[in-house]
Amino acid sequence: MRTVPDWWIQTSWWVSGIFATGAVWYFLSTREYGIFNHCDYRIHTSKLEGANNKIKVIKRKAYGFHDQNYFTLKIYQAFSGAN
Repeated sequence: MRTVPDWWIQTSWWVSGIFATGAVWYFLSTREYGIFNHCDYRIHTSKLEGANNKIKVIKRKAYGFHDQNYFTLKIYQAFSGAN
């Protein structure tokens, strides 16, 4: 796994004289595993978020449906491409 050396983080703060530099590098170093994974495997959740949003809209429009099966059919209809 790629890592940023701690001495580099400390030196960047000491050389620049800006405390926020060290804080930013500390913040990034705690999340470096996820950042490097995103660079290696470009997987996005945008399609999943779009599907969840579509289901929420159906749910809002379907207020008052008493039948869970009918609601499920409406979701299938929304994702089948039929309007």
